[in-house]
Amino acid sequence: MSKFFRRIGRYFREGFWGVVRHFAMAISSASAVTITLTLISIFLMFSFNLDQFTREIEGTVQVSATLNYDCDSEDETRIRSAILNIAGVDKVTYKTSDEEFDYFVQMYDADGKAGLREIYADQHPMHAAYYINVTSDADLKYIAEEVGKIEGIYETSYGGEGAVLLMDALDSVRYGGLILVGALSALAIFLISNTIKLTIYARNKEIAIMRAVGASNADIRFPFVIEGILIGILGSLIPVGLTIFGYIYLYQLLGGVLLTQMWPLIPAHPFVLYLAAILVIAGVSVGLVGSFFSVTKYLRWKR
Repeated sequence: MSKFFRRIGRYFREGFWGVVRHFAMAISSASAVTITLTLISIFLMFSFNLDQFTREIEGTVQVSATLNYDCDSEDETRIRSAILNIAGVDKVTYKTSDEEFDYFVQMYDADGKAGLREIYADQHPMHAAYYINVTSDADLKYIAEEVGKIEGIYETSYGGEGAVLLMDALDSVRYGGLILVGALSALAIFLISNTIKLTIYARNKEIAIMRAVGASNADIRFPFVIEGILIGILGSLIPVGLTIFGYIYLYQLLGGVLLTQMWPLIPAHPFVLYLAAILVIAGVSVGLVGSFFSVTKYLRWKR
């Protein structure tokens, strides 16, 4: 009888410590996902705000084309059509010579001390102009040269090589952020796959028993995949909370801008909800992919 109870006690202890080990491994996997998704969340918030900033900067980079004094309405229509036919041109805005003069006075003689309006009361020297917005991948120098070839254009300007270098730098920063987020996602898959791999090794007896009673690879794989998905969801809860409340707090603390008014932050709503959805989907995907490949590789080895 004592031998029977000792055996029962041994089975109970093995089962208890097996559950504890399995729970610890699940927490370890969820922690790895939590840390990685938190980093991804930080970089996503930074990347999306940086992307908005770069697009706004790109929107201010324009090619200006002043027209000859003798251009009439037909010439202006012809020039506008020719500009729009150039590859890389996104939008064209027309400013009359009077509007150009008003802008010049506002910039350089806002208080009227220089008396520019009195000096040029009869006739001012400003040209009518087209302001050309370009697409993000456009070649500013090429567009400026092509616009300059159009008959009726007096002069073109695009900011020189500095503007081209700025556009290239903004594109590099944007793509660098995307690459970094992709690398962190791959790291999350690697971490969770390794952790689940340890879980599988610790439960090799269960897998052997399932296989002995005729379970197929799909039947064996299914509970591990579900477990991976649950670990991904569990691991995304803390990053989701930190993202929602952390970004709202940061947005209110900074007054909606980062450093200067030139860098406005994306409004918290519904931005944080989109980020939360991305993190949950990323957690589920990481858990699914990591567990699926780990179990599949193990079953292939043990076939």
